[in-house]
Amino acid sequence: MVDVDDLYGLPLDEFVPARNALARELRNSGRREEAGEAGGVRKPSVAAWAVNQLARTQKREVGELFDAGDALRAAHEDVLAGRGGGGELRDAVERERAAVDALIGAARGLLTSEGHELSQTIIDRVADTLHAAALDDDARAQVTDGRLERELRHVGIGLATAGTLPARAPAPARPKKPAIDRGAEQRAERERAEARAAARATEREARRRLERAERAAQVAAERRDRAAKSLDDAQAQLSDADAELEEARDQLGEAEEALRELGR
Repeated sequence: MVDVDDLYGLPLDEFVPARNALARELRNSGRREEAGEAGGVRKPSVAAWAVNQLARTQKREVGELFDAGDALRAAHEDVLAGRGGGGELRDAVERERAAVDALIGAARGLLTSEGHELSQTIIDRVADTLHAAALDDDARAQVTDGRLERELRHVGIGLATAGTLPARAPAPARPKKPAIDRGAEQRAERERAEARAAARATEREARRRLERAERAAQVAAERRDRAAKSLDDAQAQLSDADAELEEARDQLGEAEEALRELGR
């Protein structure tokens, strides 16, 4: 009999049937509390399932990802504390990216329940989850267990990796301002004030749009999760009903056989 941990290593389309069978076996063995726990585990999303397979089959590469994440966090802290330079930070960023890319290469070999390759959207979610595991201890613990139910989001550690880091150089001497007339100066100040007001208005609208989008995304995610849970529950009920039907048919067959025996 498989246990709950084994479920997360199965092909994704086998998860629900195996979970239901496990819960049924536990119930039949009188282990009702364990059966309830087993029956309540959620089927992973496709991206989470892919990360679980990586955690279970690519242990060396996952270990390198964690080491690279530790090195990146240390390099970032050194730069903030004034102990390190941009070169060390860039090297650490590249190492962490290379570790993620190696695992993504393995993920591209996985197939969905329908036998298709993972879509680019799923691959992007896998990459986000791996970045999160590299840089966040809680995310790392979830990935290490290989029992992830939903993909994780990489929010970063405040790195500015594009371009070069600013060099610490003395500020250049300020050139002397040429004399300008008072009217031109006032016009320039008005234009700057108008530009600031327009920028603030744009920022406020962008923030409102962002908040609306985040709320909409949260509502959609909650609806998706509820729908997934309802589908899993329905599938579990169908499986139980099928099992009950088979048992009833067997019982009926035994009763009919007994009647035939008595009628002889």
